[in-house]
Amino acid sequence: MTYYVIARFIGFIFCFLVISFSSVFSFTLHNPGKEDIVDYEKYGQFINTDTARYRYVIVDKKGLSDAVGEGIFPNTDVLNNPRYQQLKNSGLLDGNHWDFVNIKNHELSFYKWATAQEDPGVRQFYTALALEKAGLIKHAIKAYYAIVVNFPQTIGWTYWKTPWYIGPVAIDKIVYLTRRHPELGMKIVGAKITVKNKYDNNIRNDVFIVNPGKIIKCKPEEVISQVNLKNQKIIKQIGKKNIKLVQYENKHWQLLVDDKPYIIKGMSYSPCKVGLSPDAGTYSVQRDWMYHDFNNNGKPDGPYDTWVDKNRNNKQDKDEPVVGDFQLMKEMGVNTIRLYHHGYNKNLLKDLYENYGIMVLMGDFLGMYATGSGAGWYEGTDYTNPVHCQNMLESVKDMVMEYKDEPYVLMWVLGNENNYGEVGDTTKVGSGCRAKEQPEAFYKFVNEAAKLIKSLDPYQRPVAICNGDILYLDYFAKDCPDVDVFGANAYRGPHGVGTSFWQDIQDMCDKPAMITEYGCSSYGKGFSLEEAEDLQAEYHKYNWLDIYYNSCGYGVGNSLGGVVFEWVDEWWKAGPPPEFDPSVQDTVAQFGAPFIDGWSYEEWLGICSQGNGKNSPFLRQLRKSYFVYQELWK
Repeated sequence: MTYYVIARFIGFIFCFLVISFSSVFSFTLHNPGKEDIVDYEKYGQFINTDTARYRYVIVDKKGLSDAVGEGIFPNTDVLNNPRYQQLKNSGLLDGNHWDFVNIKNHELSFYKWATAQEDPGVRQFYTALALEKAGLIKHAIKAYYAIVVNFPQTIGWTYWKTPWYIGPVAIDKIVYLTRRHPELGMKIVGAKITVKNKYDNNIRNDVFIVNPGKIIKCKPEEVISQVNLKNQKIIKQIGKKNIKLVQYENKHWQLLVDDKPYIIKGMSYSPCKVGLSPDAGTYSVQRDWMYHDFNNNGKPDGPYDTWVDKNRNNKQDKDEPVVGDFQLMKEMGVNTIRLYHHGYNKNLLKDLYENYGIMVLMGDFLGMYATGSGAGWYEGTDYTNPVHCQNMLESVKDMVMEYKDEPYVLMWVLGNENNYGEVGDTTKVGSGCRAKEQPEAFYKFVNEAAKLIKSLDPYQRPVAICNGDILYLDYFAKDCPDVDVFGANAYRGPHGVGTSFWQDIQDMCDKPAMITEYGCSSYGKGFSLEEAEDLQAEYHKYNWLDIYYNSCGYGVGNSLGGVVFEWVDEWWKAGPPPEFDPSVQDTVAQFGAPFIDGWSYEEWLGICSQGNGKNSPFLRQLRKSYFVYQELWK
């Protein structure tokens, strides 16, 4: 996970907004409007739909204002609302409107944003968010849809000065809310905002193609549409033996293992003993967990010797037997783990597969963190340097030759959000990789590596990239024809990546996709650890449902699954010693993120905790997210 993964297409500000799971402080609307589903055609004209010249022209402003209600464009009744006047006169609404985004009093947030001097599309989004947080879901849906109709071309800006496209996100939020609340009996159909040329930071070349669609009534069971695959012909197949990708005539993609549907229920697994740190040179994240045997019983500790601290008293009681992470993951429903760079204990992986039914996404960093390229850290992997490229191809070849005959390998994964890679200097950390400044060279090299894999792998397993969100998706579509799967590390918020993510990939390259990392911290300032666990669990639940409801037979239909980041808290993630002590679980906010309080706490991302750390690496406290997945995945 890098700082830039949060920035692209979400935004530092949006990182705060999408958090719909803060404690509910509800209120009553003075004017909820006359229509739950607004018929915009009664009050205006849609002009040039499905073109770059789209606009909605209001003919009956009073009628539309009465229909939508307060806080929704073009209604201004909130200004005359006695409650608003009361709060304003009390001074509770004083201050900058951005300071009201993340407060727990959603009534104050609503009134502040409904009257803010701000871009109308931005103002409408935050007003909708306040309504959503307050549990006023029907009104929130109307507010989000007002963006789609009136302000679909709105562009906000992130903390990193990259564009944030509000219109597509508003559609995603409507899909999320109607799916989460099927009892409302409504769904959005036909809505699509395509932003051509959005995969760079230059908004001057952006072109918006807009179809606002409409919100319709439906039965609760009709909110999620499903396709009968028995009526669909297979038009494309990738893979020769037991692992295949197939595409149906409706463009949906499915992964098959032994001719049975396989959705990736994945886990990022690299447990680290408290006190050790790769920054201090005392731990290798990729490999050491496979060999560390601190109790000297001849077995790796994490996979086989961990036990569950059920009552969280940080000691092993008589009713808390040794069970091991492999068994715990099996009981959770995990069927795949992601390994970032090859060089692993083959016997251990064989046991993982044969006795626990878990397969492996086998990876090569492809020069990220200067791994495999021979580059120095501050020099960074240079994808125009023939020596670096040859070194990386040799690394990829070593991976395939070592594991090509292993039945547990599900897929080959190239890189780890290399497109965020920047080179630092003595004052900046960087990432040991120059891919961000060399996108064309990088993606062409990825394709070269994919072709090499296919020339060596007799099983012709799928080859995937691990991108950082969808930055440079246009380069990927153009330069990676031999890469089979678009994978992305994506942390967009509790609603998941959204329909727009899956649709962008289908539109740009017509390939299947998977989320190679997603997750949420289980810590937030101002929240108890129990509250934070609840919010982490909710985040994971709806991220997974977004993944599932865009898999074959549903939604866009190109999702192959996802990989949770991560299994257990790593106490070294806040930063290198001596400033940060790997024997202490830090609560320092690393960067803005769409998590509990708007920040990411990198040492709290685990589905499992290590308790107070004194019984590391053996103790596991299962967070509520574990049991959410156990229900969803089993």
